Amino acid sequence: MSKSSPRRSFGRKSNGTITVIEAKVHRSSARNARLAFILTAVITGILTAAVATSYTHPIVALFVAVAVGVPLGGLAWVLVRIWPVLRLLWWWLPEIVLTVMALTFWVQLANHTPAVVTLVVVALVVGVPAAVPTIRRAVVAWAWCLIVRHRLRVCFAQFIIANQSGSLPLILWAKPTPVGERVWVYLRPGLSMADLEGRLDRIAVTCHASTALVERASDRNAAYLRFDIKRREVLTAEVGSPLVDVIDPSIPASDRPMPVVPTALDLPDVDAPTITLPTQGKPAAKTPAATANGSKPAASSSTDADDVSDWI
Repeated sequence: MSKSSPRRSFGRKSNGTITVIEAKVHRSSARNARLAFILTAVITGILTAAVATSYTHPIVALFVAVAVGVPLGGLAWVLVRIWPVLRLLWWWLPEIVLTVMALTFWVQLANHTPAVVTLVVVALVVGVPAAVPTIRRAVVAWAWCLIVRHRLRVCFAQFIIANQSGSLPLILWAKPTPVGERVWVYLRPGLSMADLEGRLDRIAVTCHASTALVERASDRNAAYLRFDIKRREVLTAEVGSPLVDVIDPSIPASDRPMPVVPTALDLPDVDAPTITLPTQGKPAAKTPAATANGSKPAASSSTDADDVSDWI
């Protein structure tokens, strides 16, 4: 690892060396590895000693605790120390798997078949996907998914603010969509979705796309995000319609009959409501109020009847 610069990305050369892990990430992982070793060894040692004292002498239990705590602490140290390398391998895992599979297929095919058969099989494997449009589009879409994962990593390394330790977000997986690609990303402490929303135009430029969108992929975890990389517009494509066959192209558009569009509702079965006005000098008859469900209340059985002479 080159020590001439505190921050260099993967693949750059400096004084004849190639930087694989940045110096800042290297120092952070070393510090975290030491802490993981101490905590794991001490905690497991104390727990082991507490259990072992119930079955053997305390001095023997102390040796048992050391024998258990130190190896477990060393295992924790190794896992934390090589985490940057594991993350780097995860970034290139699809390419590594595809390369190993292709080389294995070629070696096995070349060792067990004649040269002519080998060339014919290779021609079919390469030519059929290239000749069939559906397969070709699928292969190109998945290839863009692999490219976008690395382009997003470049975005995080170049112009998106990372945490103090310099560790980048974990780019999980990508799949093709009708308009481009969709990538899932898990943020590390120090970043939020608000930090990314202001840089979507730069992300689109880096990914060679038209636009880029970001939204939360989980309602319970704000660090789990989803990027939608848009390369094409599918809504502007021409779609065939069966209505075209109904129209006679020999008839000019001005001579075609126009359908009659109703301008008002025609309700012949609905009777118009009638309103009866009270005669002059006589108040309108009182109607009982409807109940909450729309039914009329039962007639009152009160004995206080109005005197007819009051209305004459």
